[in-house]
Amino acid sequence: MDYFNYSRRKVNEVYVGATPMGGANPIRIQSMTNTVTMDTDACVEQIKRIVDAGGEYVRLTTQGMREAENLKNINISLRSQGYNTPLVADIHFNPNVADVAALYAEKVRINPGNYVDAARTFKKLEYTDEEYALEIQKIRDRFIPFLNICKENNTAIRIGVNHGSLSDRIMSRYGDTPEGMVESCMEFLHICVDENFTNVVISIKASNTVVMVKTVRLLVEQMEKENMAFPLHLGVTEAGDGEDGRIKSALGIGALLSDGLGDTIRVSLSEAPEKEIPIAKKLVDYIKKRENHPYIPGAESKDFCYTNPARRETNAVGNIGGDNLPVVVSVRLENNMEINEQLKPDYIYCGQNLPDNRRSDIGYIVDANVWNGETGVFPAFNSQQIINLHHVNAEIKFLFISYMALNEEAVACLKLHPEVVIVAQSCHPNRLGEYRGLVHQMNNQGLKNPVIFFQMYEEDTLEDLQIKSATDMGALIFDGLTDGILLYNNSSTIPVTKLDETTFGILQAGRIRTSKTEYISCPGCGRTLYNLETTIARIKEATSHLKGLKIGIMGCIVNGPGEMADADYGYVGAGRGKISLYKKKECIEKNIPEEQAVEKLIELIKANGDYNELLLSAKP
Repeated sequence: MDYFNYSRRKVNEVYVGATPMGGANPIRIQSMTNTVTMDTDACVEQIKRIVDAGGEYVRLTTQGMREAENLKNINISLRSQGYNTPLVADIHFNPNVADVAALYAEKVRINPGNYVDAARTFKKLEYTDEEYALEIQKIRDRFIPFLNICKENNTAIRIGVNHGSLSDRIMSRYGDTPEGMVESCMEFLHICVDENFTNVVISIKASNTVVMVKTVRLLVEQMEKENMAFPLHLGVTEAGDGEDGRIKSALGIGALLSDGLGDTIRVSLSEAPEKEIPIAKKLVDYIKKRENHPYIPGAESKDFCYTNPARRETNAVGNIGGDNLPVVVSVRLENNMEINEQLKPDYIYCGQNLPDNRRSDIGYIVDANVWNGETGVFPAFNSQQIINLHHVNAEIKFLFISYMALNEEAVACLKLHPEVVIVAQSCHPNRLGEYRGLVHQMNNQGLKNPVIFFQMYEEDTLEDLQIKSATDMGALIFDGLTDGILLYNNSSTIPVTKLDETTFGILQAGRIRTSKTEYISCPGCGRTLYNLETTIARIKEATSHLKGLKIGIMGCIVNGPGEMADADYGYVGAGRGKISLYKKKECIEKNIPEEQAVEKLIELIKANGDYNELLLSAKP
């Protein structure tokens, strides 16, 4: 793989109804209904809204035989109204349902974790080699007849692995790991290859963006070793709603799309499904702009491992680099601009205007926590001023520099000045490639200066800024290269405080700095038997002040207890109007009436000492 120059991975073409994917086709966009699959009219109307918004595939939950059979009625109704968008049946726990769904849907998604294996129990089970082999044979015996049905009906399949629903068998050998997710997928892919069935799409998802990105990278590496070229469906499960859901989705999906991986995507928001489509379109359109970009002559660092990256080793310069959390640098070119104390940046870039109205020929970056007169003021040079580094005595010096400006003189200077923090700049259409090129070149030269990435935009809407900045930062975070972010938008329509919130949101979505409560909430589907959006709003209102706490809000048990396995508390749909509450993986109370469940959740958090009343009173 070329880490510096964008090109799409070459994959097989897969035929999904009249809308093929992979091959030379564009990246396809899809969503999923959250209506009850037995309600034909409701499903049809929602599918039409998704398609009218630009959706190219629509998935429906298919719990049982009745739902599978009703796909026929939904399909007929849509076709009679001129909608030919392929339908995808979503199957869990019952392979017999998949057999029926293959007759009426253009694609069937199966989950290897529960296609034949029993539902995950979270108990430590041991399998002998013989027992393990028998389980694999049981999968083959059941899966091959399904493939034959798909062959006869020209039905595509998606092998959809979810972090939250790995089988106990896989867990016994691999644990809850990316390697286990890859193995779960490969077991089914090997059968497809053996049976010469190639109309296959793969997805391998998690709500944890680090796990999701690492797993897809590992999967692609393994497929290449085995000469497989199946297309990929990308998504971050349970991304949530609002700004957090958009940032987390763009960070994870964008990191992979930026490396040419991914042939269809779904942005999973806890909102109406048609709202997912514009976000996905913006993400794909932004990546598409990198096609045929000017060549970047990058040289890979010998210490870099794409599938298992570690944080780059750097000098600690003040609180930047080393083992410190990545910093947030805010741009305030005018004095007396407001600061959100809850999400206060670490440093403020003032340009040539210090807060006390002094001006200088060089720029300044101010320590937001200790600045007082001369204290906490640090010089910021550009690459043309590099000679000045030798003549200025300062604890920290910032150097704004681009990849192409990292010449012999700059390298020699940085070797003499470990106290310099690099602020990486790029105006390249593929800024990720240039940023990677800069840091890899620094590594090749033995430079350990910390690197802050300066991301500059001209966006009129906050949503566009969130999508683009999260996309651009994704791979840099997952590669372990990020010591800080400086986010700037050359437009007055977005307040500076919103830029700061976006930066903190990106760092949290990448799991490298926590600044607020984290919510792992699913987008809902026909299995969800309570009002997801209003419930999320109520839980957020009561818990948004609990910095660092992770709360899972799940519509049903399919991925619920598993996908929120690293959450501190879980709120999971157990039936119509009934909720079960979890502490970590343990179910604490079952079948609570929905109208009492949020209050019961707060009581559970308080009972375990994780509810801070003082923080609640300090909420803005």
